[in-house]
Amino acid sequence: MIEVLLVLTSLSGLASRVTPRPAAATLLAIAVAAVGLGPAASPAAAATIPAGAGSYTDARPAGTQGPTTNTGAPVTPKITSAVRDKPVPTNDWWSSLAFQRYGDNPYSTPMYGHPLTYQAKASGLEVGYPTTPAIVGDGRQYEYAHKADLTVGLSGLNSPDTKADAWSDWTVTPYWADGSRTFRATIGHGMPFVYAKGSGGDARITTASAPTVFSDQGNVLGITVAGHHYALFAPTGSDWNISGSTITAGLGSKDYFSLAVLPSTDALATYRKYAFSFVTGSQVAWQTTGGNVRATYSLTTEAKEGTERGTLQALYRHQWLHTADALTPYTYVSPRGTMKVRESATFTTSQKNNGVVPALPASSGVDRARLTGYLNEVANASDPFSGATDTYWTGKALGRLAQLVPVADQIGQTATRDKLLGLMKGRLQEWFTAGGASEFSYDRNWKTLTGYPASYGSDTELNDHHFHYSYYVYAAAIIAQYDQAWAADSAWGTMIKHLIRDTANPSRTDSAYPFLRGFDVYAGHSWASGHQGFAAGNNQESSSESINLSAGLVLWGSATGDTALRDLGSYLLTTESEAITQYWFDASQQVFPASFGHDTVGMVWGSGGAYSTWWTANPEEIHGINVLPVTGGSLHLAREKAAIKRNIAEMERENGGPAQEWRDLLWEFESLADPAAAKAKWDGVNGNYEPEQGESRAHTYHWINTLAAVGAPDMTVSGDIPTSAVFSKNGTRTYTAHNHGSSARTVTFSDGKTLSVPARSTATSTGPGGTDPDPEEPGEPGNGNTFRLKTGGVLTTATTDPAGADTIASADGVNRDGTPYRPTVYEVKRVNGKVTAGAATAFRLRVDAGAKVGLAPQVRVSYDLTGDGTFDRAETFRYFATDPVNGWEEYTQAAGVKAATGSLGELKNGTVRLEIWNALGNGTSQVQTGTDAAVLRIPYQ
Repeated sequence: MIEVLLVLTSLSGLASRVTPRPAAATLLAIAVAAVGLGPAASPAAAATIPAGAGSYTDARPAGTQGPTTNTGAPVTPKITSAVRDKPVPTNDWWSSLAFQRYGDNPYSTPMYGHPLTYQAKASGLEVGYPTTPAIVGDGRQYEYAHKADLTVGLSGLNSPDTKADAWSDWTVTPYWADGSRTFRATIGHGMPFVYAKGSGGDARITTASAPTVFSDQGNVLGITVAGHHYALFAPTGSDWNISGSTITAGLGSKDYFSLAVLPSTDALATYRKYAFSFVTGSQVAWQTTGGNVRATYSLTTEAKEGTERGTLQALYRHQWLHTADALTPYTYVSPRGTMKVRESATFTTSQKNNGVVPALPASSGVDRARLTGYLNEVANASDPFSGATDTYWTGKALGRLAQLVPVADQIGQTATRDKLLGLMKGRLQEWFTAGGASEFSYDRNWKTLTGYPASYGSDTELNDHHFHYSYYVYAAAIIAQYDQAWAADSAWGTMIKHLIRDTANPSRTDSAYPFLRGFDVYAGHSWASGHQGFAAGNNQESSSESINLSAGLVLWGSATGDTALRDLGSYLLTTESEAITQYWFDASQQVFPASFGHDTVGMVWGSGGAYSTWWTANPEEIHGINVLPVTGGSLHLAREKAAIKRNIAEMERENGGPAQEWRDLLWEFESLADPAAAKAKWDGVNGNYEPEQGESRAHTYHWINTLAAVGAPDMTVSGDIPTSAVFSKNGTRTYTAHNHGSSARTVTFSDGKTLSVPARSTATSTGPGGTDPDPEEPGEPGNGNTFRLKTGGVLTTATTDPAGADTIASADGVNRDGTPYRPTVYEVKRVNGKVTAGAATAFRLRVDAGAKVGLAPQVRVSYDLTGDGTFDRAETFRYFATDPVNGWEEYTQAAGVKAATGSLGELKNGTVRLEIWNALGNGTSQVQTGTDAAVLRIPYQ
C-alpha cells in the first residue's frame, strides 16, 4: 500500500512506525513532515499539454518538489551518455545505480539479482552469494543480506561514481570510469555470471578472505571463498595470478573476462562452456489465448570467443513451477526458495488466466432492500471522498465508489449507479485538468507523470505510482463500462493512458515513459521504492494494490476494445498472483526459512521478507495490507484456500482474537476460502462496525453474502475470456462472465460449460460441477485433460473423491534412476483427444519421505494411443530429491524430462499411465491422492 518515507539511520534494518493510522485529511502533512520537505524554488512557468479533453503540465506546481536526495537536493538520473535519452526504469531491483537517494553514496546500495547480490563501489562491483538466512527485528524479518565474497574490477580502478550504462527487461550494466580506466559489468536476475569489460588495467578480483583454489587451468580458475565456489574466466592465452586475496589476469589485446558462482565444484566444465557467451539483453514476450497466459523469457548473447551463444539461467520458484522446459540438476539458494538452473537462453511458462469480473454475480443471498440502504449511505454522504486531497487517498475514494457502481446496477438502482458514476467522473476530471488544486505534472528528466498533491514519496522518491494510479485506472474502467464516450481518447481516455504508460507501459520504444516501470518481469512482481536505496534492496508492501492495477488494465482494455492492454493486464496479474502465493503467503511452505516463525509477510524485500508494514505493527494491517482493495480482481487469492486459512489463523493468534480495525477486509479475504465462517462474523456485528477507509458496508455486505450463497471461487475452472469466473457450493457451480463487446458471445469454460452473454452485459448460470473435496489443497484444473490420482491406481477427472495417500515402495538401496522399480501405477483408459500444439505433459504431486534420508520419487508418463496394450510414447522425468523432514513437498514436471521415447499422436480409445517409484534410497515414501495437488495434465484437447 503506502510506503511511508523514513530516512533509515541504519539501512540494514527494517523501519516501521508503530502509530495509529491517521485520518486521510492529515496524511499529507504527516508525509511532508516525515521527510522534512521544505519550500522549493518556484519552477519556471509551466506549459499546459493537452491530452484529449484533459491536460497536464510540463513543470511542477509552485512550492512542490520532484526527485531529491535524502537531504532535499534535486537529483537527476545517474546514467551515461549512451542512454541519455532513454527513459530510466525506476522502481527496479537495481534503481540505486541511477537514483542517488543518499547524497554521500554515488555508487549504489546492495542490489539483489539472485542468486548473486551486488554493490557498486569505487574499485568495482562487490559480488556475494548469501546462503544462510538471518532472523532480525525481534523475529519479524528474515534476510539473506548482501555480503561481499569478492570484488570484480580492474587494477587501479578508483571511480568517483557508478552510472547505469545499459539495461533491458531484467539485466543492467553499471559503468565506472576514473580518467585512466573504464569498466562495465553486466548483471541480472537469475544470472550466475558477471560479464565484465574493461580498459586501462588488468582484470582484478579481490576476495574477502584468502581463496582456496580447487582448479587452475591457466585462464580458468576455480576458487572457494566463504564456502562459495566461483569460476574466473580470462581470455584464452591469459593466466590468473594469486597474491593473497588479490587475483589478477592480463587481458592482452582483449577487453573482456567473466566470473560465475557455481552450484558445486563439479559444475565447472558446464559453466566453462558459457563463460564467453556474454549476455547483451533480456526480454519477455507474453500471449493470452483462451484461458491461458504464456510467457517466454529470452536472453540475447554475444560470443566473445568461439561460437557458443547459449547460457545458463536460474529460474525462481514461481517460474519453474509453471514451465515444461527441461532443467538441469543444478540449484541455488535464494530468499525466494530454491532456484533451478536451465541450460538455454530461453524458457517459457504457462499459467491459467485468473479472471477479473466487474462485480460478483447476482444471488439470492443478498437482500436488495438492505443493500439499497447501504448504497444510499455512500451515495448521499456529505463528502463521498472523505476529505481526500492527494493522489493516494483520492484513489482510495475513487476505488470505494467504483466497487459499488456495478452492484447498484445489478439490483436495478440505476439512479444510484449514475450518481456514483457522476461523482467519479467529476473528481477524475478535476485531476485530469491542469491548473487547479490537483493536477498531473510531467518530469522530463525522470520521464514520469506525478500527481500533485503527492504523498508517500510519489514525488520526491517516485514511490508507489502503481499503487496510487491503480485506483484511477480501475475507476475509469468501470466508467468506460457504462459510458464509452467518456473513455474515448478525444475525451478522458488519453489521460488514463498516460497513467498506464507511467506505471505499466508495454512499449520498449516509447521515449516518454520506461517499459513497465514498477513491474519486475523476472522477479514476477512489482517494486514500490523508486530509488531502491536500502541495504535490504527494494521492497513491496501492498502486493494487492499492484494487482489492482493489473485488474484495472484487464477491465479498461476490455471496456475500450484495447486487447493489447487487456492481455498485458492478464499477464501481469497471473504472474504476480503466483509470486504473491509463493513469496508473500508461502502457500507451498517451501520459501520462508524454517527459523522464521510466520506464515505470511507484509513486505517482501530484495533480501527476504518482513512481518511488518511501513506504518504499524498491528497484525490486522500486516495481514490486510496484501488484501486491499477487495474487488473482482481479488478472486485469484482463492487458488490457495489453505494459505488463506493459515493467514487468518495467524492474524488472530498475533492479534489476540478476531480482527477489529480492518475486520471487513479480513472477512472478505476469509470468504474466498470459507464463506460460511466469514458470513458468521458479518452476522455477529450485523453491520455495526466502522468500515476500512477504502471499503463500505454496501460492498462488504454484497461480497460476503454473495459468496455465502454461490460458494467460494472455483479456481480449477477458467473461462476463455478474462472477465469471467466460477464459484462452487455443494456440488453446484455458478458461472459468470461480463461481455464488454458490442455483440453477443459465447463463453466456454474449461470444464465444457458454455454461457451465452449478451452485448455489454453480465450473464450468470448454474449447473452441476465438481467442488473442491479438500479445500486445504486447491490447485490444478479439473477439466477434460487433467486427471487426479485416486487411490486404487486410477486416474480420474472426477473431483469428488476423498483425499488420501499411497505408499511408494523402497528402492532397496539400489540406484533405480530412469527405470521403474515396483512402481505405484495410476491409469485411465478409453481416452480420446487431439494433441494441443505447443503443450507438454505436466503434473503436480505432493510426496513425503518422512524423516528418511536420500529418497527420490521419480515419474514416468506413458501414452498408449489406441488402447492396444503397446505404449507409443513414454516420458521419464528427473527424480525429486526429498528432504528428511516430515511434511509434503511438491514434485512437478519442472524437474525436467530425463528421457523420452516415441511420439505423441491422436488418442483414440487410448490409455494414459502414470508410474511413480523411488529411484534412490532404502525406505518407503508417500504420494498424495484425491486432491488438486495430485494431478496429471496431458497435452491434449
